[in-house]
Amino acid sequence: MSEKIRNIVVVCTAVCFLTGFFIGCLVKPQDEISLSERRQLAQFPQVGGKEIISGKFMKEFEKYASDQFPLREELRQVYGAVSTELLRQSDMDGLYLMGDMAIAKEYPLREKSLQHGVEIFQNIYDRCLKEQGGEIYLSLIPDKNYFLREDQRVLSMDYDYFFESIKNALPQMTYLDITPYLELEDYYRTDPHWRQEKIVDVAQYLAEQMGTAVSGDYDVKEVDSLFYGSYVGRAARKMEGEKMYYLTNEKLENCQVYDHQNDREMEMYDQKKAKGRDPYEMYLSGSLSYVTIENPEVTEEKELIIFRDSFGSGIAPLLAEGYSKITLLDVRYISSYTLGSLVDFSDSDVLFLYSTSVLNHSETLK
Repeated sequence: MSEKIRNIVVVCTAVCFLTGFFIGCLVKPQDEISLSERRQLAQFPQVGGKEIISGKFMKEFEKYASDQFPLREELRQVYGAVSTELLRQSDMDGLYLMGDMAIAKEYPLREKSLQHGVEIFQNIYDRCLKEQGGEIYLSLIPDKNYFLREDQRVLSMDYDYFFESIKNALPQMTYLDITPYLELEDYYRTDPHWRQEKIVDVAQYLAEQMGTAVSGDYDVKEVDSLFYGSYVGRAARKMEGEKMYYLTNEKLENCQVYDHQNDREMEMYDQKKAKGRDPYEMYLSGSLSYVTIENPEVTEEKELIIFRDSFGSGIAPLLAEGYSKITLLDVRYISSYTLGSLVDFSDSDVLFLYSTSVLNHSETLK
């Protein structure tokens, strides 16, 4: 075969390939969301003279073609396999894949982010807690990367410095160290969050240190659908679902849970959300800004206010056994400057419970 014919064959093959995928993109039914990536997919853009002349149509069509590409998920998996298995990349899109465990790379340590987090906590203390009369506690939840800090294959920030810098900046808060009670297996394989059934000892430790107690006597209930976490889409490889559980007992079932953000009563565990885009939202309906849990079986008036991120949704039900009322506040979704007009802080104990991943990206706190 001559060089000229070979070139023609290559060009024709490429044209046929691209044309086929272009036609496939046009005729393929549009997907509204990507469950693996947990996001809305771009839809076919509006066509009009104004959009074409301004270039808006082509810009939006590029996004549409990228999101609605035929065999998109399969090709992403091929790309992930080539990157990690053939090219031996240590991570995929900032994700370490250790066997069947996906672990987000949390590096480097962001000093300005830590300082911002401290400033938010200090502002809350000065405005709401300085004269409130209760005890104030601080506890930090290590992200999964913490458990790989001795592994030479990964980049890991200095967690000892991380913890000490937060503790030293907030001496008015009693620090509760939960790291001895945690290990990598206490977290979901496909998600950054901890597993509720694995943190009973953490809840007992926190309760004891804060002057109350939780029995740890729960019924373990299995959710009837598999859990696929937020790392499934980022991993660009097939990851198996994992079993999901929640803990309950008679006391927890008698608790009254109220969502002040949406002005409604709700369940401690929302079974419908366990089958949704983010199954972890089953616990207290996810990251709501202002939630209260009242336990009528605790006759002594003992209240706890938790400033938290999404990890708090998993552990707050376990702590509810020891308090007449628990208030959960998430200052990612509610301004810390408005708290004094919403919540009565008098005589309540307060726990700042945050993950290292949120504090290392604390621009979300306000």
